Amino acid sequence: MKDIDVINKIHSYGRFGSRLGLERMNKLLELLDNPHYNLKVIHVAGTNGKGSVCRYIYSILKEQGYKTGLYTSPFLERFTERIEYDGNEIGEEDLIQCAMPVFEAADKMVSQGFDSPTEFEIVTAIAFYYYEKVKTDYLILEVGLGGRGDATNVMEYPVVSVITTISLEHTQYLGNSLSEIAFEKAGIIKHGCPVVTSVQNDKALKVIEKRSNEEECLLIKVPFDGIKNIKSSILSCSFDFLFEGHIYSDLETVMMGRHQIENAVTAVTTAEALKKQGVCIDERSIYEGLRKAKQNGRFEILSLKPMIIIDGAHNIEGIEALKHTISQLFKDKKILLCIGIVKDKNIPEIIETILPPIEEVIVTEPENDRKMDAHQLNELVQKHNKASVPIPDIIKACEYALERSSEFDVVLFTGSLYMIGKVRGYIRKIKDNK
Repeated sequence: MKDIDVINKIHSYGRFGSRLGLERMNKLLELLDNPHYNLKVIHVAGTNGKGSVCRYIYSILKEQGYKTGLYTSPFLERFTERIEYDGNEIGEEDLIQCAMPVFEAADKMVSQGFDSPTEFEIVTAIAFYYYEKVKTDYLILEVGLGGRGDATNVMEYPVVSVITTISLEHTQYLGNSLSEIAFEKAGIIKHGCPVVTSVQNDKALKVIEKRSNEEECLLIKVPFDGIKNIKSSILSCSFDFLFEGHIYSDLETVMMGRHQIENAVTAVTTAEALKKQGVCIDERSIYEGLRKAKQNGRFEILSLKPMIIIDGAHNIEGIEALKHTISQLFKDKKILLCIGIVKDKNIPEIIETILPPIEEVIVTEPENDRKMDAHQLNELVQKHNKASVPIPDIIKACEYALERSSEFDVVLFTGSLYMIGKVRGYIRKIKDNK
């Protein structure tokens, strides 16, 4: 079997949909001799920022010399992006070798009368099997959906649990209030395991505090008031961070925006929590780890001339962060925006938030069954900006944006990650062929 056949078979489990609950995952892993029992995990949940926080922690631990794994979702361009180890995506041979026993275990559990695992459960099991096989020192494990019923939540004793910002998302699965969603996220908190949180909403924070107290966990709240002396340019930003009386001076990151500084200090706070657990992490690794960390598709500059930026801001919190960043970096600049969104988001609020500083808009569609029709989305855009054009095909939208790029200071692509990945691949291919 080739890797493309493996990936197609993995995707075939998508027909079973998205179903929370751990019974299927526990059975699948039991049939694989529970590879996750041998993994030391930093488990990360949240609405926004969890991917970047994972990337920062991963970079810090790699810099320290640990053989570190990073499991994330979704991917931008290649399926193998989801399973990373020691700076590299899982290779073709490893993917095949680790997928085959998982497929066999899935068939066996179905033959025993259990429901079939979902696609996400299959991928997660492959990742656990792989990370155990290569003897990973630490695994940075990003939650897929929610926390309590997510397939990653089979981990019984994480080294540290991390909960980033919480806002309304996936309400059909997680609940209709911040407290209900926080309860689902707090499900990753395990007895006696330390917890780091960057949650600032009072109602959500109370839920996390209650769960931490019940499980007798040390709860460390990220001290955002310790962020000082922020200096930003188009390519990087530096800042100081005071944590428990110790000052980190001139920390630097190439991931732009105030929200990324907050993600960075969440990672530093997590590193401090790991140190409290006896994990060796020196200051040089923290400085270098932050400086070298880069999250593809998050305010990523693909070109300086013309200035082309992609940002997977796919919900209102992400759009607000993007709006703040472009307002700081590109005040009074002409911006051409290309946007495509899935229809289960708060689309009117997203459009109303992002459009005021935008000169012209291209409206396109993500490659996803839940996509918002470009013409319907354009009708909403036109209420705020008449200079808009619907181009449903993403590649044609890219071509049009590049044709017009000389008329603008910045070309900005944002919206669904299913769109951003396609844009990234197309524009990088053009650059490589020049």
